[in-house]
Amino acid sequence: MTGKMPFLDYDMTKAFSAFSFPGFNMEAIMAVQRKNVEAFTQANQLAIEGVQAFARRQAELARAAIEDAPVMFREFSQPGAPQEKMAKSAELAKLTFEKNLASAKELGELVTKANTDAFNVITKRVTESFSEMNELASKAA
Repeated sequence: MTGKMPFLDYDMTKAFSAFSFPGFNMEAIMAVQRKNVEAFTQANQLAIEGVQAFARRQAELARAAIEDAPVMFREFSQPGAPQEKMAKSAELAKLTFEKNLASAKELGELVTKANTDAFNVITKRVTESFSEMNELASKAA
């Protein structure tokens, strides 16, 4: 499969041109629907880009954690008094927790942004579509 969606290239105006509905401009109605499909396609693209950004950032964070592991191991393997090791361990655990919390927040914000962007495209198009259909209905009446 090439990744192309053949139904998006299909011209519904031609298919419905044989039908005649008194007072309705089928070409205008199909133009409204075409805009709807374009908006859903745009929203889908935004969602895909959001997932890709999330995956890239998650991979960067994982790579950084792997790179930090030898440093942490070196810290634990240094000689010292048990109390000193406990203090270092507690401080390292705190820093790791804070870093992971910040990373989780950042990833959550990426997901929220992608969802919001896609939702805004759909919301805007739905509003426009209702206005366009009301205008067509007014002209038909």
